[in-house]
Amino acid sequence: MTTMLEVTGLDASYGPVQVLRGVDLHVDEAEVVVLLGANGAGKTTTIRAICQMVDTKGSVTLGGAELVGTRPEKMAGLGIAHVPQGRGTFPELTVDENLQVGAFVRKDRAHVRGDIERSYMLFPRLGERRTQLAGSLSGGEQQMLAVARALMSRPRLLLLDEPSLGLAPLIIQGLFARFNELNREEGVTMLIVEQNANLALDIADRAYVLEAGRIVLSGSAAELRSNDAVRRAYLGF
Repeated sequence: MTTMLEVTGLDASYGPVQVLRGVDLHVDEAEVVVLLGANGAGKTTTIRAICQMVDTKGSVTLGGAELVGTRPEKMAGLGIAHVPQGRGTFPELTVDENLQVGAFVRKDRAHVRGDIERSYMLFPRLGERRTQLAGSLSGGEQQMLAVARALMSRPRLLLLDEPSLGLAPLIIQGLFARFNELNREEGVTMLIVEQNANLALDIADRAYVLEAGRIVLSGSAAELRSNDAVRRAYLGF
């Protein structure tokens, strides 16, 4: 299987405060990988380090090309789409305008409209609200919009940081069903940071456990689900 993302010996810091220490992980093409860990373990920092949004040392490659030292705003053009915590939509723009912004790096402008309509098929609620300002959407609808906008760049790799945060259980289930559909039917490669470990492991191929800035455990989703320590710490049984 072809490796899409490879992280080797990754250190990350916010000024003098080091958060990640020698993190190694990889995500293969068309794979869903979940990063688990307690609050403060460094999960969000890992996503931010991959996107070069914090000070990093080590190696991060996408398809074999080194990313360390690349400016964060270049990531979309290289094929990485990042859905951060808090959704990050443009509240003063309509749903349709937000999706158009998501395609700003693309050269095939003739196909953008078709992909916007595809987003409305994937998330019908967005289609119903295409002319509505993003800031007036519900939390679940804004998360759908953030994901749909990220997909408008036709990314090679989709990074999702706590996509279920603050959402109702029914909305979360629907959102993860869409993630599973995108991966299984369209081969979208994903790295997901998620507190809802049960739901994340249901759609994942593999998972890593991060503790105090280090990877302490990794394996298939089934292996981690059956691990007693993981079950007690993250799965609630």
